[in-house]
Amino acid sequence: MATTLYLVRHGETEGSEVKRYKGSIDVPLSEKGIGQMRKVSAFIAGNLGNADPSADYLKHIHRTSSSSPDRKDGALQAVYTSPLSRALNGAEMIAAPHGLKPSVVRDLRERGFGRWEGMSFTEIREQYPDEFEAWAGNPVKYSPPGGESTVEVSERAVTALNTILDAHKDEAIAVVAHGGVNRVLLCHILGIPLENVFRVEQDFGAVNVIEFWEKYPVVKLLNYQVESCHVR
Repeated sequence: MATTLYLVRHGETEGSEVKRYKGSIDVPLSEKGIGQMRKVSAFIAGNLGNADPSADYLKHIHRTSSSSPDRKDGALQAVYTSPLSRALNGAEMIAAPHGLKPSVVRDLRERGFGRWEGMSFTEIREQYPDEFEAWAGNPVKYSPPGGESTVEVSERAVTALNTILDAHKDEAIAVVAHGGVNRVLLCHILGIPLENVFRVEQDFGAVNVIEFWEKYPVVKLLNYQVESCHVR
């Protein structure tokens, strides 16, 4: 069998009408963001335990034929989250239907943006035009002034994810984090060079579903927007 990961980006935050790097600033979810995370919670609960006939070929490829006897289909076994409230509050919504409490993992926090923290994209382009252009062109070679590098973010986030996966073999789990963190994790999972991290989009409230098989992970869903769920 495989470990199923629901990798989620938090919902929209207050003030999101202006694009800015919020990084480690603790910004709450907006009303829309709360609604997005309610829909994500309902989507995950409804998706759990649904058999996927197309997965039969994966069982042959990875030479597995049966489910883990300890797996409880229809329920998450664990929920992990960044410590920032915009992720934690969403994680609590996802965990509640399964009688769980999210576990906070500090290394799932968003990138520290240094001098750009809290600045809008327009402000950064005006005050740091050369640095911003270099960063957008090669986010591995260049970093926000005084901020974390893409490699540093990847190393801590991937280490955190591997620790989580090791603790939940053949189980279904959720991780709620941030756009920057999710992008580096997806690059790692898909074997994409970090230089291409901006080629992976993560919208507010995005759901990614990844199955971790014996030989390699398989991405089943990427940057999915749960707009069709009707949740009060």
